Amino acid sequence: MNTRRRNKDGDEEDSSPAAVSNNQLPNSFFEMSSPHHQNNHLKQKLEEGRREDRAIAEECSQLHGDRYSIALLLFLYVLQGIPLGLAGSIPLILQSRQISYKEQAMFSLVYWPFSLKLIWAPIVDAVYSSRIGRRKSWLVPMQYLIGFFMLYLSTRVSYLIGDEDPNIEPSVLTLTAIFFMLNFLAATQDIAVDGWALTMLSRENVGYASTCNSVGQTAGFFLGNVLLLALESADFCNQYLRTDPQPRGIVTLKSFLFFWGIVFLITTTLVFIFKREKPHVPGEDDDEESEGIVLAYKQLYRIVTLKSVKSFMAILLTVKIGFAATDSVTTLKLIESGIPKERLALLAVPMIPLQIILPWIISKYTAGPKPLSVFLKAMPFRLFTGILFAYYVYWTPSQKMEGDSFPIYYYILLIMLFAFNQVAVYSMYVAIMSMHARVSDPAMGGTYMTLLNTVTNLGGNWPSTLVLWLVDPLTWKACLGASDTGHDCDSKRQIDQCTAAGGTCHTDIDGYYIEVIVCTIIGFLWLKLRHQEMRRIQDLPEGDWKVRSSNL
Repeated sequence: MNTRRRNKDGDEEDSSPAAVSNNQLPNSFFEMSSPHHQNNHLKQKLEEGRREDRAIAEECSQLHGDRYSIALLLFLYVLQGIPLGLAGSIPLILQSRQISYKEQAMFSLVYWPFSLKLIWAPIVDAVYSSRIGRRKSWLVPMQYLIGFFMLYLSTRVSYLIGDEDPNIEPSVLTLTAIFFMLNFLAATQDIAVDGWALTMLSRENVGYASTCNSVGQTAGFFLGNVLLLALESADFCNQYLRTDPQPRGIVTLKSFLFFWGIVFLITTTLVFIFKREKPHVPGEDDDEESEGIVLAYKQLYRIVTLKSVKSFMAILLTVKIGFAATDSVTTLKLIESGIPKERLALLAVPMIPLQIILPWIISKYTAGPKPLSVFLKAMPFRLFTGILFAYYVYWTPSQKMEGDSFPIYYYILLIMLFAFNQVAVYSMYVAIMSMHARVSDPAMGGTYMTLLNTVTNLGGNWPSTLVLWLVDPLTWKACLGASDTGHDCDSKRQIDQCTAAGGTCHTDIDGYYIEVIVCTIIGFLWLKLRHQEMRRIQDLPEGDWKVRSSNL
C-alpha cells in the first residue's frame, strides 16, 4: 500500500502510521528530553504554521480584492428580493379583505415574469450602451423604474387594497398590473446582475456569485414578506413590541413602499456614479455580440426540438398538477379560517435552517446517474401531505379559542406538518435540479439549463393560477336567515349585503376540498402512468441530450 501523499504545498510526505509516529512522537523519555529533538520538532511546527499562514493570507488577499464587489452583489440581490416579497405578501393581505379566489388567480399572474425571462434574456445580454456599460445599461434604468413604481404605489396602495374606505373593494386588477410590472423589472434586473457577477468578481471568487444570489434574494423576500406582515400587524406589534397598544402596526404598507422606493433611487444613483464596469475592448466580442440574439434563439429552438427534451418538458409541465391545490390555496384557507396572516408568515422562520440543511443532505442521493429515482420516491409523500393539509384546514375552526386566538399546540403541529412537507418538496426540487445539470449540453452554455428551469417554473405557475380560479365555481355558499331572499355570498360585497339583511353566509361545499381530492387523484394517476417514462428518460444516453454540432 502506497503511504506517500502530497501536502498542501505539493511536497510529498509519508503518511504511514510508522512515519506519523516517528515525526510526531519521541521514541523514549530521553529523546523527548533531547534539546536536538526539541529544536527539530519546534522548527517543523513553525514551518507548518508558516505554510498555513501563507495559505490563509493568500486566500484572504484574493477575497480582499472583491470584498466590495461581493457586498454590492449581495445588496443588489437583496433589492431584487424586495418586490418578490411584496408580491408574496399582497395575496395574504387581500385574503383578509375577503376577495374572491378568481381575483387571487388574477393576482397570481404577477409571478410569471421570472418564469418567462428567458424570452428577453438574450436581448438584455446583447443590446447595451458601451458608454454606460453592458450591465449598467439595463440595471440602472430597471432599478430607477422599480423605485418610481414603489413611490407611486405608496400614494395609492391604501386605496387599492381597500384600507381608506371599507365599502370599496380592493382594486385587484390595478394591483396585478402594477406588481406584474414590478416583477418584470426585477426579473430584467436579475438578468443584468447575473451577467455582471461573472465580470465583477475575479475568476477565483466568481463562485461567491451564487451565494450572493441565494442569500440576497432570501433576505430581500424575508424583508418584503415576513418582516412587513409582522410589523404591519397591530396585534403582533401590540403583543410583542409595544407597551401601549395602538390601532395600527409600526409599519404600514404605504410607508414600507415609500422607504424602499427612496432606497432604490439613492443606491441606483450611487452605483451609476461610483461603480465602474470593466472596460470593453473594441472588436474583442463585436462579432459574437452582433450575432448573440439570433444565436440564442436558434439555440433554444434546436434544444426544444430534441426528442428527449420534448419528453422531459412534458413531464415538467404536468408533474405539479397533483400539488397545485395544496401549494396555492391552503395558506389562503387558513387565513380564511381565522389564522392571522402575520403568524403564518412567521412560520417561515423556523423553516429557514431546514431549507439550508436539506439540499446538502439530499444532494448526496441525487448526485449519481439516477437523480429522478429520489423524485419518484418523494412524490407520494408530498401527495399524502396534501391530504393532511386539507384535514388541518377542516380541523382549524374547531381549535379557535376566545379572542379568535389558537392554542400553542396548534402552531407546533402546523410547523411539524410544514417541515414534513418541506422534506418532500426539497427532495423533488434538488432531484430535478440535479437532472437539469446532468443532461444540459455544455456546448449550449447556460441556455440549456435556463430553458429547463423556465419550463419547471411554468409547470408550477399555470396549475396554481388554474386552481385558484376554480375554487369559487366549485364552492357552494348560501345566505341563511336573511330578511329577504336572493342573496349570494360569492364576493365581499355580497357577503356584506347578506349580513346587512340579517343573514349569515354558510358554505355547503368548499371547492378547496374538491380540488385537493381531484389533484391528489390526478397526482397518483400521473405517477402510475409516467413512472416508467421518467425512469426511461433518466436512463437515456448522453448523446440523446446533445444538439448535433452540424446544426450549430
